[in-house]
Amino acid sequence: MWTFFTWLILFILCWPLALLALVAYPIVWLLLLPFRIVGIAVGGVLELLKAILFLPARLLGARA
Repeated sequence: MWTFFTWLILFILCWPLALLALVAYPIVWLLLLPFRIVGIAVGGVLELLKAILFLPARLLGARA
């Protein structure tokens, strides 16, 4: 709800900047999407490596 009022005030005080932000936000989101996908993939690979490294300890009964 506060976001709506913030955008309303921004639109009243500086409508060109508000319109630019509304147009630029989806474009920036699309440009950053590949980096998010790469981040998810790298996070998954790191979790897999962590699971492989800790597997011997888990098999021997260490508590994680």
